[in-house]
Amino acid sequence: MSDKTMTAGEVASRLRSGMTLGIGGWGARRKPMALVRALLRSEITDLTVVSYGGPDVGLLAAAGRIRRLVAPFATLDSVPLEPHFRAARERGALELTELDEAMFMWGLHAAANRLPFLPVRAGIGSDVMRVNPGLRTVTSPYEDGETLVAVPALRLDAALVHLNRADRHGNAQYLGPDPYFDDLFCEAADEAYVSCEQLVESAELTKDAAPQTLLISRHSVTGVVEVPGGAHFTSCAAHYDRDEAFLRHYASTPWPEFAERFLLPGGEAAYRRAVAAWHEEQR
Repeated sequence: MSDKTMTAGEVASRLRSGMTLGIGGWGARRKPMALVRALLRSEITDLTVVSYGGPDVGLLAAAGRIRRLVAPFATLDSVPLEPHFRAARERGALELTELDEAMFMWGLHAAANRLPFLPVRAGIGSDVMRVNPGLRTVTSPYEDGETLVAVPALRLDAALVHLNRADRHGNAQYLGPDPYFDDLFCEAADEAYVSCEQLVESAELTKDAAPQTLLISRHSVTGVVEVPGGAHFTSCAAHYDRDEAFLRHYASTPWPEFAERFLLPGGEAAYRRAVAAWHEEQR
């Protein structure tokens, strides 16, 4: 089995402008923020981003890197609507394809199974069909004759996800309460990059945890990055909670000011020092 370990910078160097990028996690929970920050330090732009959106979407939208967003929402959880996403949307800086949460999930399922679409009931009778005139319906070929939405596959060029633990070969495990569909993001993508809080030996992944927590299999992973705190300022249960104070600072700070202080060259080490200094100032 090959060693797939790399750095966040090496992941960013493998991505390219114009690609369709899936980002795992949910809202402000277990987002691959270190990988997003590495992406922001690159020149990559013109992205189609597919995400259960949180600050990943807000950061990329504020930096002008998103051409089109496919999402059911963009939230910081405690701040219901992601403010930098909202500002970008209000000034017409990106296109938006808004799907129902279930439609979004089945779009990932279709891509993971290499199907062109999957039929679902979600969306019928709602404004999702009105705001997405390109969506089509299909009729069941069986006796019921039911009309269903044909949700197109959300095929990804690359996916970024963050898990609690992983081995060098790409097997990865979550230890919190929810998998957040990260396995589907990886399986729907041509390339998938997993950041993790801790690299461990393969045998350690199931030594003290249930086998079903081994969410991601190495066959769908291109690279693995060990980056403790890599989901900050979102949560990564059971390692740490959301950094609520810093989240609210992000939400209320003009983008140029935030970017200058927290996204300067220097990688995650510089980011952590800047965040620690900010927290010290608040005391």
